[in-house]
Amino acid sequence: MKGSSTLLLVALSLLCSCGLASDEDSSEFFMDFLQTLLVGSPEELYEGPLGKYDVNADAKAALTELKSCIDGLQPMHKAELVKLLVQVLGSEDEA
Repeated sequence: MKGSSTLLLVALSLLCSCGLASDEDSSEFFMDFLQTLLVGSPEELYEGPLGKYDVNADAKAALTELKSCIDGLQPMHKAELVKLLVQVLGSEDEA
């Protein structure tokens, strides 16, 4: 669990620090990326949030491994992450 959490934090930090888009766009990208990572497939990541980026083979391998770690979470823990994402998305809608 510790390793998968570290991988997730590293991936998310890279996405945020790379400045892929403006602040508003990056927030939307981040939430879409996270949602797809939690409940989608690796293919959906490449077709959706990462669709306009050239994702090299090593990055794809890392994302597949990260997705595997997330899918390996206990169902209760994954459900709590989804609930948290829904809560964050709901608070963004109110803003």
